[in-house]
Amino acid sequence: MKIHSVLIIVAVTTLVSHVSANEDDRARKYLEGLNGYNKRAEHINYLFFLKTWDFNTNMTEYNKKQMTEANVQRSHFNKKEASKAAKLDISAMTNASLIRQINKILDVGISGYKDSDVLRKIAEIEANMTDIYGKAKWCKTPTECLQLEPGLTEIITNSRNYDELRDAWKGWRDVSGKMMRSMYQEMVMLMNRAIKAGGKYADMGTYYRSWYEDPEFENDVRKLFDQLAPLYDELHAYVRRKLRTHYGAKHFPSSGHIPAHLFGDMWAQSWVNIYNLLEPYPGKGSQDLTKAMIHQKYNVTHVFRVAEEFFVSIGMQPMPDSFWTKSMLVKPEGREVVCGGEAVDMFNGTDFRVRMCTVVTGDSLSTIHHEMGHVQYYIEYNHQPFLFRNIPNPGFDEGVADIVSLSFLTPEHLKLIGLIQELPRGTEGDINFLMKMALEKVAFLPFSYLVDQWRWSVFRGETSPSNYNKAWWDLRCKYQGISPPVARSEQDFDPGAKLHITDNTQYIGYFVSYVLQFQFQHALCQVMNNTRPLHRCDIYNSKIAGDRL
Repeated sequence: MKIHSVLIIVAVTTLVSHVSANEDDRARKYLEGLNGYNKRAEHINYLFFLKTWDFNTNMTEYNKKQMTEANVQRSHFNKKEASKAAKLDISAMTNASLIRQINKILDVGISGYKDSDVLRKIAEIEANMTDIYGKAKWCKTPTECLQLEPGLTEIITNSRNYDELRDAWKGWRDVSGKMMRSMYQEMVMLMNRAIKAGGKYADMGTYYRSWYEDPEFENDVRKLFDQLAPLYDELHAYVRRKLRTHYGAKHFPSSGHIPAHLFGDMWAQSWVNIYNLLEPYPGKGSQDLTKAMIHQKYNVTHVFRVAEEFFVSIGMQPMPDSFWTKSMLVKPEGREVVCGGEAVDMFNGTDFRVRMCTVVTGDSLSTIHHEMGHVQYYIEYNHQPFLFRNIPNPGFDEGVADIVSLSFLTPEHLKLIGLIQELPRGTEGDINFLMKMALEKVAFLPFSYLVDQWRWSVFRGETSPSNYNKAWWDLRCKYQGISPPVARSEQDFDPGAKLHITDNTQYIGYFVSYVLQFQFQHALCQVMNNTRPLHRCDIYNSKIAGDRL
């Protein structure tokens, strides 16, 4: 009897193994065949990103229609491939890599919705909002009309005139977000309808959070923010006192908030541009990178080459020829473009690009290292199957992209490349350096946290269209401790003054990345046996750190 049972078990085990092997083989053939999913997906995504690039770098009606059509075609492709993948029996598969790829194909988001007219309408709304954002101009006078970059950005960055800053701040919101409020409302309704129809997600926000593969993600980031908030509160108190001294107490509400237009940034997300008003120890180890770059006759190409050289020094690849011939590195004359910095993988294996309206400043130097960090990531995972040529979660690649900036901005590195002449000495110089870093890194934390708090509440239905703007400012007052410099109403749509709202780029990943990047940096500095404090560790020329990265 025992022998008979053993024979049955062996036979069943053999059969299961045979079925599993067959199903794995079927999945592998579907994915990796000569005209398999990977090849088809690369082709359809190349067309989508190419048409998106064409529109973002030349905002004509023709290019907008082409981009919309490519978006719709990609949705159709995703839905069709999900139907094919559903014929595979995942329960009979054993290869974890294959199972993960098939599950990714099956999870199509809104692309799985049956009504293609709804998907087309969503794509059209997204394109129209991007169009408004990219072309928006505020007329300071009847003869002087300014776009966000460079005109309005220059005012917000450099002016110290309270009224001029207020007018530029309000002007941008009048010509951007305010113009797309009804579009955004319709898009939310349609996206929720499409995602709910699949039966897997309660709303679009739930779908976006699923990218982190953590059922406790929302609670986890809340706990993380609560841990970091006390440091932000101290920085906020220091900055408020300094700004009150500069602008006068009459401009500051008794509630303790800071007017949102005084931070040197259109969204008050980075405060580094007002460092000259906030420097704890004036003149101690100060770094005016913009002035040094101009003095040394830096041009845009030179700035990008400096960033490239850093990556090469740690053993990574130089930028491919296509990067230099196909990127948009400066704002072109004679056509409308989207200026927000972006790195793009065209998914053909060789074409990686950056889009920036670069101006030679210290800010742009940091941004270029960040965007080139994305490109390095694309190059490094280029050998992976299509579905793995992506980020494990939206915070990871942003953290990786920022690592090099942490080293590049150390005084040691800036002296090495000749942008400063002397290293800061003593505690005072170190505190000045750390203050500048805090104005970039700590100041950003509540904004990066609250953007998607607002968006998730909208998708959940907790924030109704009649409360869009109030809910936005409730969060900004609560978490950032800032207030609008002029009265706001539900005629306004201030979230839409931020590109990541209009183009549906999820923002909580930036919050995650601002924690991860310091963990990454700590690990890299450990592996190269760094003996300096973490904020003075420079991984430049370290092949060991480059290998670990």
